[in-house]
Formats: sequence, structure tokens, C-alpha cells
Amino acid sequence: MLKKLFQAFRPPQNKNLPDPDAELALGALLVRIAQSDRAYLLEEISLIDRILARLYGHNAIEAAKVRATCEKLHAAAPETDTFGKLIRETTGLEERMAALDALWEVVLADNHEHQGEVEIVNDACKAMGLSVIDNKRAREKARAKLTRPVIDGVNNGGAA
Repeated sequence: MLKKLFQAFRPPQNKNLPDPDAELALGALLVRIAQSDRAYLLEEISLIDRILARLYGHNAIEAAKVRATCEKLHAAAPETDTFGKLIRETTGLEERMAALDALWEVVLADNHEHQGEVEIVNDACKAMGLSVIDNKRAREKARAKLTRPVIDGVNNGGAA
């Protein structure tokens, strides 16, 4: 059902894009958040690549290729909740929570919560079937990763 809905919104010039799965849906949401403030920074791009590598076991090149596909999907995609619903319907609770954590990591990558980014995460959270409490916990978890001390050039918070 989601496949048909997604294809209905896909512009004709993007017919060779793959049908999204949970990984591509999350990647497209990460890209959507990073681009929502009109400043798609290298730090955000690198973070997205590291998140995709961490969550899906990619090497750096594979993660960059997945992100590039996600950039195209984001550009051709319908509303944020379509991606969130796809994630909800194809993954378990633990994976959805990891996806929500990753979304907040990208929001906080520049140490500033832009309203548009927060709205995207809130919409995705709801569409993924997660609660407001889950959303708050994910936000705090991402903040904690940013504030952990750096020792010998390594962030001990386990950030992507």
C-alpha cells in the first residue's frame, strides 16, 4: 500500500529510484532534517553517513551511496509521515527508537534546534508510533552525546 502511495507522488523523472525500505526512509528523513534550515552542512552530511554506517553496517563508501539515494528520495518524496509509517510498519520498537535517536542527532548536529527540524522529528515520531515521552528521551540522549567530554580526540559518548 505504501509502495503505491509513494509511487503516486514520485515525479516521472525519478522512475529509477528504488522503492524505499526502512533504511532509505530513515536516511531520507535525516536528509530532510539536515536540509530543512536551508544549510546542508558538511558536518551534517558526514553525520548522516556515520549514522547509516552504524545502524546498517555499511562502510564509508556504502553509507555515502545510500545517503545520495536518500537525498534523491527526499527530493521526490511526499510528506514526512509516509517515511515514518514505512519505518513503523517494517521495523520493531528498538529499531524505531534508534531511528528517532538518529533524527535528534542530526537536529542537534549544529548545536541549534531549528523549528522546522523539530517539527519534522515530531511528525516522524508520531508516524513511527512513538510517544511524546519517547521523543523527549531521544532528544536528551542526543544532547548527552554532544556534551560528553572529548578525550584524546575521541568523543566517548559513542556518537556516530
